[in-house]
Amino acid sequence: MQNDDVSCIVSLLDCCLQLLHTTLMATRLRMIAKDVVRMNYHAYFDASHRPIETCILGTGGFGRSFLAQGLRVPLMRARVAVDICAKVAANAIIETGVAADSVSVCDTIEAARLAWDAGKYIAVDDFALVADLPFDVVVEATGHPEAGARHARLAIEAGHHVALVSKEVDSVIGPGLAAMAREKGLIVTPVDGDQPSLLIGLITWAQLLGFEIIAAGKSSEYDFVFDAETGKLTSNGVTVDAPDFGEFSQFSGRNIGNVVAGRASAASDLPQRAVPDLCELSVVANALGLSVDAPALHAPIARIGEVPSVLCSQADGGILEKTGTLDVFHCLRNPGEVSFAGGVFVVIRCDDLATWKLLEEKGHVVSRDLKCAMVYIPRHLLGLEAATSVLEAGMKGLSSGAITPAHHVDLVAIADIDLEAGHVLEMGGHHHSVTGVSSAILPASALVGEALAPFYLAANKTLKRSVKAGHAITIADLEIPETSALWQLRLWQDAFFFGADKPRT
Repeated sequence: MQNDDVSCIVSLLDCCLQLLHTTLMATRLRMIAKDVVRMNYHAYFDASHRPIETCILGTGGFGRSFLAQGLRVPLMRARVAVDICAKVAANAIIETGVAADSVSVCDTIEAARLAWDAGKYIAVDDFALVADLPFDVVVEATGHPEAGARHARLAIEAGHHVALVSKEVDSVIGPGLAAMAREKGLIVTPVDGDQPSLLIGLITWAQLLGFEIIAAGKSSEYDFVFDAETGKLTSNGVTVDAPDFGEFSQFSGRNIGNVVAGRASAASDLPQRAVPDLCELSVVANALGLSVDAPALHAPIARIGEVPSVLCSQADGGILEKTGTLDVFHCLRNPGEVSFAGGVFVVIRCDDLATWKLLEEKGHVVSRDLKCAMVYIPRHLLGLEAATSVLEAGMKGLSSGAITPAHHVDLVAIADIDLEAGHVLEMGGHHHSVTGVSSAILPASALVGEALAPFYLAANKTLKRSVKAGHAITIADLEIPETSALWQLRLWQDAFFFGADKPRT
């Protein structure tokens, strides 16, 4: 055979592979489009399909709610739980209503296999003890960056899909994990019940329908409740005197930017940025290729009905310099008023005035000049609604996130105070924050030289040199063990997206 013949055959095979890839992508697009507009979940998920078996890692708030709902979802089983203490995992199962004698606390691979074969619920303190069991989807909900990275890699190596609840992991290596899983015919997906997946669904719904998206995002976890009678402002259980807030409580026809700035100043005794909010929006940015208007977000304090008037362009009276961006708002309300409940939203352009005037009369939320409207989902039900994403991965091989996530942004760490060499950036609290360190969303880069450190890669690391307040923490500032699973997977991700020899994982 001549060299020319070989070249022709290779070229033909390459064309065939590209055509196959294009066909598969088109099929996935059609399936996701169908998912976006579906009205009947029973038609979407085949009731005759065998139940999807799962393993939950982390039995805190999300994990426990997942276990509880797992008893009620006909097409899903949730009978394997992993926590740092096996008894904690067992208690979480039992507290949902499972009989104690149906739960096996296992400390060996063999014991776990026997319990599985016997139809028992299984509780362990190490995912490796159950990784080879024949479940379909691992639900990673530990919220711990290093443990979550180890779990995700082990799950993929064992042939399981991964529902990645731990946004801390996703913000550092989510696109890489998705790429690694694809190489094995597996799925890594965000999870309905948490805002990133719900927001991705709402944004793609709006895009499918041809709406121009002005802004998209979520409300912060905690409302700002203003009591006009007392002049007090409450958020996340903390109440402060805010005597000047009443002046800015309503727009009253004033410049919106001035009112938003006045509210922020009057509420300055309360935190107005939270790392989890930026973290979740960074996950959405990587999934959909969207950006932010400000690295630390605008995070305005706004009433539900004010959002489309605030999060629109400055030309339309709002606060955004550029549109099509992600942001968060703090839901301002009076005592007893309904909450946004940490829900998600899109602000869209009102193209047909007559239609939107009609919709306004039906109670839809539009801007005060009728140029923009907000469409929203005022809920996120944690593990209670995670099954839709789990079933999509297990039954359909689809992600609730992007078809092919890319690495567009990094959530980076910023020193708010002077930090000395030797200081441990200890992560803690409900929000998995680091004292004295805030975050910002910036364009992604490979972690070489003086590259800015991802927030949750820096978490729990030791500084090997001092960092001044206001400066970003860099990779060169950190002591990073070579044994770190998060670090090794990030190097793999950097190689995949930015080009280099991939390290062994």
